[in-house]
Amino acid sequence: MNVHKYPPSLLYMCATIAPALIFLAVFEKTSNRLTKVISVYGRVPFLYYLLHFFVIHLTSAIVFFLKGHTFAEGENGAFGIKFFLYSDGFSLPVVYGVGITIVIALYPVCKRFSEYKKQKTYWWLSYL
Repeated sequence: MNVHKYPPSLLYMCATIAPALIFLAVFEKTSNRLTKVISVYGRVPFLYYLLHFFVIHLTSAIVFFLKGHTFAEGENGAFGIKFFLYSDGFSLPVVYGVGITIVIALYPVCKRFSEYKKQKTYWWLSYL
């Protein structure tokens, strides 16, 4: 297949969206603990989207300083200091572990905000 991500080709869209739609069709009626946990993130997607950037950046800064680096070593980027050096890095299992840990750490915040959205009917809550 000759697919292009940027700009997205029709084959790329079919190859990425089709499996997701098939998955949703098969498991739409499934109700268990896992689907209840996942649906919490689905009820507050924008809140999670915003929070995970801040948590990832904070985690990156903490690890950067724990490795013995200083502010002067940080690379200036468009959105402030980038707390990483290209010479530093972690293995893929460590990166996945950190990612999964961040998702799990944000669950209580998302759950609490989801419950808050159910109780309150402010117009702006529908955007978060």
